[in-house]
Amino acid sequence: MNEKTVENYPTMQSLQAMQKFSETYAKRTNTFFCSDLAITAVVIEGLARHKDEYGAPLCPCRHYDNKTEEVFSTYWNCPCVPMRERKECHCMLFLTEDSEFSSMQQKITSDVLLSSINRTKLRV
Repeated sequence: MNEKTVENYPTMQSLQAMQKFSETYAKRTNTFFCSDLAITAVVIEGLARHKDEYGAPLCPCRHYDNKTEEVFSTYWNCPCVPMRERKECHCMLFLTEDSEFSSMQQKITSDVLLSSINRTKLRV
């Protein structure tokens, strides 16, 4: 079994930074979070974890042969090139209002975010 260790969880500081970034970017681009806020929370957690591990919010929804190289190429750093150019977010973090999965929400509360991930495993 592949259990998560504490090191696999983001710091609270990175989680809060990615939460704020996501909310600000959604408002600025007139995009919205997924109607299932658990998806939004997991993506924000992944961005925060990559920010801690690699220094940049690399898209957590893709497979990479070498994450360090991908961070330096910047193509998949959030917001990725497809999102910036065409408002296409593979992770479903930023959705256009015509998406069937759009919630029309541009904010996720800390309570919802933390309840969707295992808050006891966050690193300080």
